[in-house]
Amino acid sequence: MTVTETTPAVALAAPTGGNRRVVAALVRRPTFVLSIAVLLFWAAAPLAVLALGLDAYGQAGEPHQPPGAEHLLGTDDLGRDVFVRLLAGAGPILVVAPAATLLASVLGAVLGLVAGYHGGIVDDLLMRSFDILNALPGIVAVLLVAAAFGRSPVTIVIAIAVFFTPLIARTVRSAVLVETNKQYVEAARTQGESTRRILLAEILPNVAPALVVESTIRLGYAIFVSAGLSFLGLGARPPSADWGLVVSQNRIFIQTSWWSIAFPALAIISLVVAINLLADNLREVLSR
Repeated sequence: MTVTETTPAVALAAPTGGNRRVVAALVRRPTFVLSIAVLLFWAAAPLAVLALGLDAYGQAGEPHQPPGAEHLLGTDDLGRDVFVRLLAGAGPILVVAPAATLLASVLGAVLGLVAGYHGGIVDDLLMRSFDILNALPGIVAVLLVAAAFGRSPVTIVIAIAVFFTPLIARTVRSAVLVETNKQYVEAARTQGESTRRILLAEILPNVAPALVVESTIRLGYAIFVSAGLSFLGLGARPPSADWGLVVSQNRIFIQTSWWSIAFPALAIISLVVAINLLADNLREVLSR
């Protein structure tokens, strides 16, 4: 996977029917409903572990027990229940990845609005700065930051956000360039509205669909990066049930207890696929 891949910048206009029409169009799409169901399941999973008082860290049975009636998804090398750890492991990844994406979205929106609206030297300086940030492959840049400043959740969030910010900013900038020359912007300028008000009250609502779609796509990449860092030992620490860490710890048992690796890996895939389906549906509905 190449996380530096960018989505074509398309200025997506908000549907004229309003929010209700957008929601109605989305809920009629089976893939959208399925993606939301998967996301809600994984978001509720760690909360269910806490509410039910399940133990994701203590020994629940004999090591390497295969899936069965006693342990639905078997046990790992320490006899811990794989299913319970699978549910608990959704927590770390659904904190780090969304937080990083949110931070990148806010920074990218601000920088994209400024670059697209002002143009000229401001635009050139920002774009060249983005080129410098993207000079290294994404995962390498994040690895360097994590290795240099530690592997705390805050560091990981900032590292991922710094890398994704230019990608989101470019998409917002492209959408702003389309909107800047439209009549409503010219009218706002003529009325003497401040640049801040024009950007936030006039242009931002019209480029918001493009921002939402791009941010959703980046969330999928952020999950992969977060899991990859844990797999490489730069993310979550033992005994965390983080999916990437679990796959890394159990990879040596792939021939004797494949279930301890397969199910966390499938969980990562299911979450990323659900987010990509969500992004595809948003893009198709909001571009109408």
